[in-house]
Amino acid sequence: MSEQKDLLTTNRKALTINLDEPKYGTFAEIGAGQEVARIFFQAGGAAGTIAKSMSAYDMTFSDAIYGKAPRYVSRERLGLMLDHEYTLLIERLNEKRGANTTFFVFADTVAARNYKGTNEAHGWMGIRFQIEPHGPPSDLMIHVRMWDKDNLLQQQALGIVGTNLIYGAFYYRDNPEELIRSLLDNIGPDRIEVDMLKMSGPAFGPVDNRLMSLYLVRHKLTNAVMFGPGGDVLQPSEILYKKAVLVERGSFRPVTHVNVDMLNCACAQFMQEPQVKGKDLVVLMEITMNNLLADGELDAQDFLSRVDLLGDIGFTVLISDYSEYYRLTTYFRRYTQEMIGVTMGINNLLEIFNEKYYEHLAGGILENFGRLFRNAVKLYIYPMQQLAYDRYLAAGHPAVDAAGHIAGSPFAANVLINAKNLQVEDHLSNLYAHLLENHYIECIVGFDKSILSIFSRDVLQRIQKNDITWETMVPPPVATAIKKRGLFGYTAPVTG
Repeated sequence: MSEQKDLLTTNRKALTINLDEPKYGTFAEIGAGQEVARIFFQAGGAAGTIAKSMSAYDMTFSDAIYGKAPRYVSRERLGLMLDHEYTLLIERLNEKRGANTTFFVFADTVAARNYKGTNEAHGWMGIRFQIEPHGPPSDLMIHVRMWDKDNLLQQQALGIVGTNLIYGAFYYRDNPEELIRSLLDNIGPDRIEVDMLKMSGPAFGPVDNRLMSLYLVRHKLTNAVMFGPGGDVLQPSEILYKKAVLVERGSFRPVTHVNVDMLNCACAQFMQEPQVKGKDLVVLMEITMNNLLADGELDAQDFLSRVDLLGDIGFTVLISDYSEYYRLTTYFRRYTQEMIGVTMGINNLLEIFNEKYYEHLAGGILENFGRLFRNAVKLYIYPMQQLAYDRYLAAGHPAVDAAGHIAGSPFAANVLINAKNLQVEDHLSNLYAHLLENHYIECIVGFDKSILSIFSRDVLQRIQKNDITWETMVPPPVATAIKKRGLFGYTAPVTG
């Protein structure tokens, strides 16, 4: 953590840049007015900073200048704008003033609230800039969502966050986490959400954009970020839009055979649902910020290791700060009205029925389930061995026999606990029966019984104790990656 900085006003940030003599460039803004340029003009001294300010609202004009893109409010369109304007800036001004100037282009393409209020209010912003005369450029791009209900307020918010973006790129580039925190200076997350960020180029050094995206969640600029199997930062709305969604939550420290089997089995059942057949499907592994901060501090290497391992076996990863499942499914509903499936183990299902998590809701646990199962949501439950179930329940339980079983347990040790024979608190049993009978909760079938004794925490302990049996408990690519990269405390055995 850096020391708390003095919060500069938006006008002061713009004026500071205007008075920073080497900085000179172009503002190109499409949609919601030229709000960022307006702030720089009003701050004073803009003639020393702005080479050109323009906007091409008409699609024909925009296509003629920047070329066609699949969508006008998109990362592709922002890239075309930056490419065109930066090339033009260098061609026209480099010979005249390039020796003493660090050129930049700020661009945005935005869809603010329309007259009827029926559109998605969002946009892309970016800056391409030099850090030394004649130097190669660096890029900083973000995607924003606007929550104000009034068009003028959205325009104002865009002007502020755009100014913060430019100021951060110039003056906080050596401290990317500070840069990210500063994006919402003088404005709050109730007005602007930044749900994707990407840095590249010499200004940012060997930055890992997955870690930068994680900071967006940690510092409350957004509630969730997403990474593809190749480690690329993804924009959630582009991936989730109008698709059916299946998600598994876990620690994945490390990912085990059970994690993969659970998702594969749930996926097979999910794809047979009448509402899912023939629909595009997104499958996600999700980790919550609570899990990443379980030890109190964020371990960046541990986080990246988990994301890498999930990517190595082909999964898309979601990081969220949604502790309750109903908040996670509500998040998906921003982007899709298709069916949502959530797969989990018996222990997670019991946690969902723990009333302490819903004391903040006026309707308590009933309100939770009303929100969770609204609009085609189903839980797919992976079974648990009786012994593991007993030990889970016995945490702090006074009546445990010598074998580790709960006193009075109704099941034999070799019985599997599944969604149908699970027992919840007596006063919740009718609620549970209702959800089961109406197929809001389903048992996973076709699972591999031979791997049910595998738990991530046991695998982690064996890795750290150099017990080689851990290798049989994870997918082969995961074992290879852990050994190659020395993850989770793994040390290669001494030979010779």
